[in-house]
Amino acid sequence: VQLQASGGGLVQAGGSLRLSCVVSGGTFSNYAIGWFRQTPEKEHEFVATISWTASAPIYADSVKGRFTISRDDAKNTVYLEMNSLKPEDTALYYCTAGRAATRRFDIYNFWGLGTLVTVSS
Repeated sequence: VQLQASGGGLVQAGGSLRLSCVVSGGTFSNYAIGWFRQTPEKEHEFVATISWTASAPIYADSVKGRFTISRDDAKNTVYLEMNSLKPEDTALYYCTAGRAATRRFDIYNFWGLGTLVTVSS
């Protein structure tokens, strides 16, 4: 299973970005997909996850109400819509795939290279 994240960039505080994660090489509808982010201070910070049924997405408290995760099984893609961005959201964002939607990075089986999000103040 391969995952490719895209959509990062430079945005001002208060702005929005939409990240995409395209999954290939497996049965996409069987996997929960998680988003994590990495900074020099935090290696694998949980952001959001969505189960293979797309029911009850889970969000980190720091992004709840600002970020929305969704999936399009027809396109093998999961999206992370990020609104009201803050400088502290600056990080390398990457997606993961596994059997369970969990906050724990070590439960996921696959992950890809990330996409950099930079939020300027």
